[in-house]
Amino acid sequence: MDWTPQGKHLIAGEWVGGEATFRSAPAHGPAHGFASGTVDLVERACAAAEEAFWTYGWTAREERAAFLDAIADEIEARAEAITAIGTQETGLPEARLQGERGRTVGQLRLFADHIRKGDYLDRRHDKALPDRQPPRPDLRLIQRPIGPVAVFGASNFPLAFSTAGGDTASALAAGCPVVVKGHPAHPGTGEIVAEAILAAIRATGMPAGTFGFIHGDRHETGAALVQHPLIRAVGFTGSLGGGRALYDLCAARPEPIPFFGELGSINPCFVLPEAFAARGAQIARDWTASLTMGAGQFCTNPGLLVLRAEDAETFTAAATEALANAPEQVMLTDGIAAAYRAGAARIGAHAAPVLACDSRGRNARPGIYRTSARDFLHSHALGEEVFGPLGLVVTTSSDDEMLGLARALDGQLTATLQMEAGDTALARRLMPILERKAGRVLANGWPTGVEVADAMVHGGPYPASTNFGATSVGTLAIRRFLRPVCFQNLPDALLPEDLRG
Repeated sequence: MDWTPQGKHLIAGEWVGGEATFRSAPAHGPAHGFASGTVDLVERACAAAEEAFWTYGWTAREERAAFLDAIADEIEARAEAITAIGTQETGLPEARLQGERGRTVGQLRLFADHIRKGDYLDRRHDKALPDRQPPRPDLRLIQRPIGPVAVFGASNFPLAFSTAGGDTASALAAGCPVVVKGHPAHPGTGEIVAEAILAAIRATGMPAGTFGFIHGDRHETGAALVQHPLIRAVGFTGSLGGGRALYDLCAARPEPIPFFGELGSINPCFVLPEAFAARGAQIARDWTASLTMGAGQFCTNPGLLVLRAEDAETFTAAATEALANAPEQVMLTDGIAAAYRAGAARIGAHAAPVLACDSRGRNARPGIYRTSARDFLHSHALGEEVFGPLGLVVTTSSDDEMLGLARALDGQLTATLQMEAGDTALARRLMPILERKAGRVLANGWPTGVEVADAMVHGGPYPASTNFGATSVGTLAIRRFLRPVCFQNLPDALLPEDLRG
């Protein structure tokens, strides 16, 4: 289907323009104009979401499940147009956009099935004991939606972590209206997905304010959204600097609210001795493939690899050979490409280049650098994420030094062990450390590629995320937008439908 963005915001079921505009900066194809978000538009969208909550928050689970399924259907109905505008704006290949669309609709349908089962409600009932001294009242507990939620579109996932991504899907599943601030890197992609959600709202009879979408190229728009008194929680995927600024605004509100931010991670991989002896060259090849996937623009990119010093020459030679003919890759925005070059320069000032990053313009080339554990521990700059296809190899002189390096790491989304049976004793020593450092610990795999499933955790201690008890991927993500409520001695007629009987 042919589709051209109208460049407007979605407020209370209507498309609304504005005076100020910005233009998209696509990797290829025509640029388009989009209305800029304003504080007034934020006010209107939040008011509409609050009004919708009084109905949407009390809908039956089956009604919300049907709504989520309808969103998935409407996105699929626009599949070709979404791929076309998405590839133009981001430079991502068609196959990547098609796969990400599949993940996006899969998330929506997964949450529809999840709420149909009802397990997430965590229903509890302590029956009254009138003859006990003192008597015990009748107590019933259930998880209830918190209210309107703000979601920020992510630059690196125009579908799965943006307009109808995991944050939106889990909040809508919980019964919370959503206001999305679209990412200016892919405004057309955000708008066409918002059109799909609006079509689902109308098809299922949901309140118009259940979903709002505001284009945003200004920091003031995002700040106004997280500070709005009707917003009850925020979902964010992005940079450490931007996320921390919004987190601080949420904490400074007269009534602070939770900010569920997925921020920065270098996702360390520990190559243990027996694994290197058995398949060192293959590990090097697989690491570079994971490192350069999607131009390294994944939050689970394995940017740090740790191994014994005596294995480093062989490993880096194999990694360099694997990257010898690696093509340039288009990055998502000019700003991200510039930040990648700056990050590579920062790493290069403290570590020796194995394969220097030679990138210009919006295209990126991979880079590999090497340092010792001692130098890594004395340079904070080496532990900061570089968003792009850059890897840092850190060498250790002993098992104890490897353990010390692991203890010194910040919080991570993932930590990986490359190991064989003979490495089990060392791996057991590492496990208590890695469990404390990361939300997901892997063995003999690579962290890029996050399965959307019940058991998945995509989060971790700060700065990987701002809430170590949450995940932004998988069905547990719904818990972010619920709160427990206890009902004491209430008659069935006053109880939520899922507690009656």
